[in-house]
Amino acid sequence: MFSSGQLLGFALASLVLIVIPGPGVLFVVGRALAYGRRTALATALGHAAGNYVVAACVAVGLGTLLERSAEAFIIVKIAGALYLIWLGIHAIRQRKSLAEAMAVAAPPREGWRAARDGTVVGLTNPKAYILFGAILPQFVNRAAGHVPEQMLVLAVVSVVIGAISDCSWGFAASAVRAWFGRSPRRVEMVGGAGGLAIIGVGVTVAITGRHS
Repeated sequence: MFSSGQLLGFALASLVLIVIPGPGVLFVVGRALAYGRRTALATALGHAAGNYVVAACVAVGLGTLLERSAEAFIIVKIAGALYLIWLGIHAIRQRKSLAEAMAVAAPPREGWRAARDGTVVGLTNPKAYILFGAILPQFVNRAAGHVPEQMLVLAVVSVVIGAISDCSWGFAASAVRAWFGRSPRRVEMVGGAGGLAIIGVGVTVAITGRHS
């Protein structure tokens, strides 16, 4: 299997890439501003799950396909971008109802919806494919064999780091949202800002270049 040095090296490489705000972080922040801490945390967990699915796909060869095929990469990227833009527009249209949402606890299924949305973002996040498709293979000990298993274990480290980072961003954004939430007018501003942030993520994903 891989050595402790390889594990530490990949953890540091993951940390450097993760701390730079990308589509995942911006999406979690947008959800925190629009819907609050609970939705943001569910989104962060869903995003982590989506990232791990990407890692699993890379382990069986899909990541290589997406890295080498411009067509496959563009399809995944555009699909994710359109979905994010749709979510942002929906958040803006629903901004006037946010005051009631803040006062009433969200039903359990709302958490599942947020986790689902986060999973979709994790699955379509170009940064995940760069991390698991280009960086992760460099820290695998191919001579030891069991390469897919090594990649899946190493990916857990990155996913955990990412989940902690996303949750931290969600907590911080939800704290700011609570301050704005004291006024109904501010609530609408928050909803609009959250929707615009999500749309911004969609546009960012759409224009993100292909990395070879």
